[in-house]
Amino acid sequence: MNWTIEFLPFLPIPYLVGAGIVGLLITLVLIWRGRRGTLLRVGSLALLILALANPNLKEEEREKLANIAVVMVDQSASQRIAGREQRTAEIRSQLATRFGSLDQLEVRWVESSGGTSSSAEETTLFADLNRALSDIPAERLAGVVMLTDGQIHDVPTEVKKLGFDAPVHALIVGTPNEFDNRLEVISAPRFGLVGSEQTVELRAVTSRKDGASHPAILRVRRADQTEETLSVPYGDVVKLPFPFPHAGTTLMEVELAGEDGELTLANNRVALQAEGVRENLRVLLVSGEPHAGERTWRNLLRSDASVDLVHFTILRPPEKQDGTPINQLSLIAFPTRELFSEKLSEFDLIIFDRYQRRGVLPLIYLDNVARYVEDGGAVLVAAGSDYAGDVSLFRTPLGDVLPAQPTGRTIEQPFRPKVTEIGERHPVTAGLPGANVTPEEEPHWGRWFRAVESTALEGNVVMDGPDKAPLLILSRRGKGRVATFLSDHVWLWARGYEGGGPHSDLLRRLSHWLMKEPDLEEEYLKATADRQGIVLERRSMKDEVGEATVTTPTDKSVTVPMEKVGPGLWRGRLTATEPGLHKIAMDELTAVALVGAANSREFSKVAATDEPIRPIADATGGGQFWMGGTNGAAARDLPRLAMLQSATRYHGQNWLGLKDREAYVVRGVQYTPLLSGYLALALFLGMIMLTWFRESR
Repeated sequence: MNWTIEFLPFLPIPYLVGAGIVGLLITLVLIWRGRRGTLLRVGSLALLILALANPNLKEEEREKLANIAVVMVDQSASQRIAGREQRTAEIRSQLATRFGSLDQLEVRWVESSGGTSSSAEETTLFADLNRALSDIPAERLAGVVMLTDGQIHDVPTEVKKLGFDAPVHALIVGTPNEFDNRLEVISAPRFGLVGSEQTVELRAVTSRKDGASHPAILRVRRADQTEETLSVPYGDVVKLPFPFPHAGTTLMEVELAGEDGELTLANNRVALQAEGVRENLRVLLVSGEPHAGERTWRNLLRSDASVDLVHFTILRPPEKQDGTPINQLSLIAFPTRELFSEKLSEFDLIIFDRYQRRGVLPLIYLDNVARYVEDGGAVLVAAGSDYAGDVSLFRTPLGDVLPAQPTGRTIEQPFRPKVTEIGERHPVTAGLPGANVTPEEEPHWGRWFRAVESTALEGNVVMDGPDKAPLLILSRRGKGRVATFLSDHVWLWARGYEGGGPHSDLLRRLSHWLMKEPDLEEEYLKATADRQGIVLERRSMKDEVGEATVTTPTDKSVTVPMEKVGPGLWRGRLTATEPGLHKIAMDELTAVALVGAANSREFSKVAATDEPIRPIADATGGGQFWMGGTNGAAARDLPRLAMLQSATRYHGQNWLGLKDREAYVVRGVQYTPLLSGYLALALFLGMIMLTWFRESR
């Protein structure tokens, strides 16, 4: 129970104030004139005014409310290294026991992972604290205890921004003498021209307060190159060459050698990933005798801005003799020696479109083309009926690298090209619009009318024609690639005959596969990081693939099952539990995925510290307590807990204080009048009679 006196006046307050002022003036006049009984008159007037003010004894029935303490548990990525996660769980358990022994105390546990995903790049304890305080009355908040490593990135600059008046304490999981080394990327290229070399700038950083006593050891790994070891001072900017030997993704890994006692090696390694792009793809197109589809290849290649096309059409073969004087011919002589001897290696792709052996190219030059393929070049033969005869390219030195041997027969009948079972998995023909879903199903595109009957010697038959004869054969030879298209009627699709077909998709994929476009490789592994984790994509010509092995930044191995989502295509997902570089291995393929930023703020500083939280803790009267427990360091006991009603300092060497808010809720109120009815009338009449008696003497 609680008793107080409260006035419930019968008249408005201004009237009572006016009466009091009038009474005060009368009193002053009476005192100045020296009249007898002045004090009794004043007392009577005061009693009247007091009766009109109606004083009441107020009795409240109060229910005391429990104080609320908020415990922020830091679960950011830096709390999952060096045994901190286990030590945090132990301290949390002990805190729960200690808080449970205090009466009238409610504890709110708030777990903060630094954001909405497990791969968050910052520790945002105060942002999560503000959300937790949204349903906590400020008058009941006894204090905030933060269980953290001290690396907090959103500490308010002023105490008034907290929005409450209660102590903030920090239990630091770690020891003051911890240290960590890391690699910091200053600049890195995103892409580069094939054959060029870019520069990467990075430096090794240590958190030792006295600096490192020895240089940093860097190990640099590049694809198809020997590992390089460098010794550099900590803090100095190091410039490393980043070569681009081929198109597509190029990786370079730099690792900082670890030290004994270092907190974590998760930030000692960086993988730099950039795209190698060709400045221009050089294509040589050699057309034989003119035909209806001659311009199909030319139009396709000229529509690609990244392709430099050199096109020669043989309009007048050497055996043609019609008596026209040479000086009257407007034809360019075929520069055979320049193209097929001096500059052959400069081309990324050579296309023979219905070319036949007619004495234009000496056999030695075709032998050069065969060696060009073996050394890494690419050749496409788009064959017509010429491929089946005695003047076929197969009957030249180039035939040694061609995957299709003609039988000598040309099939002249209508048919619809079909994607084979292997073709459904091959990136050149997989998912072509209108393709047959099964080998028995008819595709939804126009018919062709001619194909060269051939036998596949090697490679993959990705499309077949009439009577399941090979139509498109893709093959690898030495370091290079070869494709044979055994029909010259693809132009019917380009002209829209019977609805046409996906000639643009097919021919573009075919030419880029020949030029070794990385995204069109048959065996391909790709890893993409998003806010939910890592998405793995595996393309293969195999019937089944196994599981992918992911190595996390802390060198933990996790297997990821792959689910088949289409012919030759599998996908898997890994929920990332820590930011940093993840390595993915599957069969003989590797890929990397970076969860979070390359220079994640969460891992830029991981040594335990009390510096960020100290200004706010000091301003609110809270303290910082080192709890140890990192890298085998002895953990100190929890500080003793105490409740204080009012203080400017809520901590000591071995104790931690919370503010007793003494909050309550009123369950009932009872008013008892002190001057009312006959009592007030009797007192007033008594004072009047006493005044009359005094003045009458």
